[in-house]
Amino acid sequence: MPPLWKSHLDALQITTLADIFRTPNPIIGMVHCWPMPGAPGYQGYGMRDIIHHAQADAQALIAGGCDGIIVENMWDIPFRAGANIPPESIAAHAVVAAAVRDVCPLPMGINLVHNGGVALLAIAIAARAEFIRVCMFTGAGVWDAGSFDEGCAADLLRRRTELHAESIKILADVDKKHSVRFPGIDLATHIEWTRFFGADALIVSGRMTGDAPDLSKVREAKVLAGDRPIIIGSGADAANIAAFMSVADGVIVGSSIKHGGAIAEQVDVERVKRFIDAARSAS
Repeated sequence: MPPLWKSHLDALQITTLADIFRTPNPIIGMVHCWPMPGAPGYQGYGMRDIIHHAQADAQALIAGGCDGIIVENMWDIPFRAGANIPPESIAAHAVVAAAVRDVCPLPMGINLVHNGGVALLAIAIAARAEFIRVCMFTGAGVWDAGSFDEGCAADLLRRRTELHAESIKILADVDKKHSVRFPGIDLATHIEWTRFFGADALIVSGRMTGDAPDLSKVREAKVLAGDRPIIIGSGADAANIAAFMSVADGVIVGSSIKHGGAIAEQVDVERVKRFIDAARSAS
């Protein structure tokens, strides 16, 4: 019989992705927000335009048959990292995500790039999200813009408890795209650390946005993950998703379901439907 504290920690974790979504094998679509105030791409068009674009993408993902969505500050490039994410970005993200929540009955997640940590959790609370994607939950590495960063698990989990937000689940990246891990942190080590600190599911991605991971890497991660679900985090399209879903438990998709497959375009409902049909063919 485990002590009460251990039973409490164990009870916080999901047993299957169906604990968050309506299926153990979810298709999770990305809402890529336009550049928000403070980002180089922001042209002063105001929050209404950002909200309108995000809500339209969310509605297309819903109409196409996705099982969940993630609202992400995709176009706040070049990305800041960790504690260096400015307050205007955090506030705008929360406003947009809350507006998306108003039109989205599906489970909703938040990703604050890069590695928003406690700020990511705050956005999720404000927007009534069910889960967060954490870019560097454990370990350490360097991001594409040159920022050195470290895992946020210690602060994030403490604040989640203090803010009475333990219902918000954690999907944590291992070997995250747009980053290079500190030497010596191989995939097995990163997964072991991430599981030990209580991530609900693990995300495996390629090198950059739109790049698919090697299938062999996904297979290795699946074995190493044990009882934790594995989610494909980048590069999935209608041509490769059946192979990925024969190994992984779920997928996050963004670039390939846009009009023309161009990441800066809006979500194409017909592409979403074709992608989901291809993904379901693996089961």
